[in-house]
Amino acid sequence: MTDTRPLALITGASGGIGYELARQFALHGHDLVVNAEDERLETAAESLRECGAQVRAVRADLRSAEGRYLLLDALDGLTVDVAVLNAGVGRGGAFVDTDVADDQEVIDLDVTATVRLAKPLLRAMVTRDAGRIAFTSSVVSTMPGAFEPVYTASKSFVQSFAQALAEEVKDTGVTVTSLMPGPTDTGFFERAGMADDTAIGTMEKDDPAQVAEQAFEAIMRGERKVVTGSLKTKVQGLAGKVLPDGVKAVAHRRMAEPGSANEEGKDARG
Repeated sequence: MTDTRPLALITGASGGIGYELARQFALHGHDLVVNAEDERLETAAESLRECGAQVRAVRADLRSAEGRYLLLDALDGLTVDVAVLNAGVGRGGAFVDTDVADDQEVIDLDVTATVRLAKPLLRAMVTRDAGRIAFTSSVVSTMPGAFEPVYTASKSFVQSFAQALAEEVKDTGVTVTSLMPGPTDTGFFERAGMADDTAIGTMEKDDPAQVAEQAFEAIMRGERKVVTGSLKTKVQGLAGKVLPDGVKAVAHRRMAEPGSANEEGKDARG
């Protein structure tokens, strides 16, 4: 790490939104600490170095306490100017059918890791009276996510958590931003087991580079929350503010229920 460039931490940075966010920070003069648990991380780090950044890659599984300690140890002695807690995982299917171990992994990464990492990072920023922290929530944080119940509930937690922290630190030099992307072309739905037989898995998705560019700009402006991506996603974000929960739950079911891809095809054919 250099003394002349600010430092950004990005989790979940081996691909998708996380990688594109790291790229945005690298292109705008930041050095990087990037984290992910998979083998693609070092390839991503090499690509990011080509943007002119010093990059430290920390391969660690944030679902475990050991992985979280490994990442925090790698930050020891560094001043993190921007932290984007982006790592997340989902699992599709009816709650009665999914494995409780899979549900717990969603909670461990999306909720527990978020809290455990945010605490020391935010404390250090408040002590310095400077810094930016962002959390990747989702547009689904505003709706009851039938057939993704644990994932959408975890994103509702992240959304509420981020907005509460933003209020707590509003009189300091620290900003807190909640990022709310919609369905994005990242491989998320493949990993969640939703790629082939759900309407949301087979639909056209947002470009992660576009999502990340909008997210970067919102973080640097210090916005409290931002819906990122296409016009369609932004409309979905607006709808989430006004539609009743029952309507949103039905709408999500039509997109996420196994077999909904076939139903959507039937609707399109009339």
